[in-house]
Amino acid sequence: MAEGTVESWERQSGESVQEFEAFAVYRDLGPARSLTKAARELYKSRTLLGRWSRQFAWVMRAAAYDREQDRLFLAEQMQARRDIARRHAKLAQAVQSKAVARLQMLDPRELSPSELLRYVQVAAEIERRAVGEAPAVGTVEGRDQGVDVDALSDEDRRARMDQLRRELERRLSEGAQ
Repeated sequence: MAEGTVESWERQSGESVQEFEAFAVYRDLGPARSLTKAARELYKSRTLLGRWSRQFAWVMRAAAYDREQDRLFLAEQMQARRDIARRHAKLAQAVQSKAVARLQMLDPRELSPSELLRYVQVAAEIERRAVGEAPAVGTVEGRDQGVDVDALSDEDRRARMDQLRRELERRLSEGAQ
């Protein structure tokens, strides 16, 4: 807006304080506004407000005000969504970092493959959603349910942990792209 320019919902040149205050009451009634409602609230005649409304284009000014309020509301919503996405992305990175640290120290007998994979999967899913991506297609959820780690040989446990590490590294590299 150029300096010195007055927005249409602000007091206009030649508009008295009383006329502007009446417009502000009309404007602030919202989408269901009417001259009759404004006249009732101001204890003024509808005829007088009708004259002021025509003279100072109240309908057009109120519509411009409504559009500006909608624009401001949408901008606030967009900023709030950005802030939430940033917080969620930081949270997901922290969870993934913890999962990787734990994975590097993990004795395969401490956690079942399904527990570990679920931990990583949840962190990856939080990160995906935080950046607006759709949930991962073909997630591994449910695939390892009921696996009895104690029944696996040491060699099978190591092989399963290697498989989980590769899956984690793949997911982390996908998330970094």
